[in-house]
Amino acid sequence: FFFFFKQKTAYEILSGLVGSEMCIRDRYQRRVHGILNMDREESKTLVPSKYSILVPTYNERENIKPFITLVMQEAKDYKLDLEIIVVDDNSPDKTQEVVIEMQEKFGNDKVILKTRAGKLGLGSAYIFGLQYCTGNFIIIMDADLSHHPKFIHEFIEKQIKTKSDIVTGTRYRGNGGVYGWDLRRKLTSRVANYIATVMLDAHVSDLTGSFRLYKKQVLLDLVPRLKSKGYVFQVEAIIRAQYLNYKIEEVPITFVDRILGKSKFGPDEIVQFLKGIWQLFSDVQSHFTFTICLLYTSPSPRDQRGSRMPSSA
Repeated sequence: FFFFFKQKTAYEILSGLVGSEMCIRDRYQRRVHGILNMDREESKTLVPSKYSILVPTYNERENIKPFITLVMQEAKDYKLDLEIIVVDDNSPDKTQEVVIEMQEKFGNDKVILKTRAGKLGLGSAYIFGLQYCTGNFIIIMDADLSHHPKFIHEFIEKQIKTKSDIVTGTRYRGNGGVYGWDLRRKLTSRVANYIATVMLDAHVSDLTGSFRLYKKQVLLDLVPRLKSKGYVFQVEAIIRAQYLNYKIEEVPITFVDRILGKSKFGPDEIVQFLKGIWQLFSDVQSHFTFTICLLYTSPSPRDQRGSRMPSSA
């Protein structure tokens, strides 16, 4: 029961931020330096890693400034080459004005603002923003600080260590958890995760999470296959990656409910989520049935060679 509703206390969050920060940072830098100090012949094949943080926004004026500031501090602390691509859907609260202010502080090459005419959906925002990413790794995050930038280096370290194609955050494994949710929100998340996991045979523990690191080429391969445009986009991406045999690893994270602003996830989004899961389930089943039919109808190698073919008499 405790595991089912596990959440972090404020004390644990602050302890994680302060107590072990320097130790983790030193270990990470030693890891990176170890890779960079490989012998010359091997290092010639390495492609310098650049990370593009892709962040869709809608009415995030209060959150986007601390978000960008924390990401840039993470980049400075761990010597990361990264850029932030903000895709704003013409936010009525003038989120764009704050992003422009951050561009003046950090530079147009580090903070890139791309705008759309209106609220066109989360999935389409990712697809739109991807074309402006210059990094060879894409990190997708929420701008409301529910995904804390302090975990970015852990995603990168996991990817380096495992050579994985995708690293996804999980609230439901290891020391991951949530903070600030009421019972209704916990139940909604758990039930949604359970339904999606059972229907789609997912191999990750947090299917509905949206804090992820992708190799850019992997995401470019996935995007043309994706049909979802809303909250199901991330579920579909990880499921299709699983069926394409991409290597997926998980990093436990603490998800903190937004303090400022209003959540966009309401009853309408829940309905759309369930419809999307059903559609994805239908697609997966259709693909499975088609594959089975091919296995049973395709001629065997012996038949293809013409060996011992039955007579047509």
